[in-house]
Amino acid sequence: MNTLSIKFDRAAIGISALCVAHCLVLPVALVLVPSAGLLTVLSDELFHKLLILLVLPTSIFAVTLGCRKHKNVVVLGLAIAGLSTLCLTALFGHEYLGEALEKLFTVVGAILVASSHVCNFRLCQRLRCRD
Repeated sequence: MNTLSIKFDRAAIGISALCVAHCLVLPVALVLVPSAGLLTVLSDELFHKLLILLVLPTSIFAVTLGCRKHKNVVVLGLAIAGLSTLCLTALFGHEYLGEALEKLFTVVGAILVASSHVCNFRLCQRLRCRD
């Protein structure tokens, strides 16, 4: 079974994992390899906002398709909580939370989004959802 929702769930999980890696691995990489020009580009807040621009439509599409079939509100709640956390942190976190809390909230948001997609994926597989 290879539905559209499952493909988008996989993509959103990958983007969320990239977001977590960006937040947790990049600071260490910058310390270890400070002369790497590409890493400096990745440390910019713009990169964080671009990831959100990728994850928002992907997540909304996948979760909407899945929830229409399996009607599980927990999946929807996890997705909304995660996407809200990511968006609010990207918009206001740097100014109001400081760097450490901004990273923490971003990681929590990404984990919530990824969890919603894992649940959505499993429910769609179990129910053999068709798009």
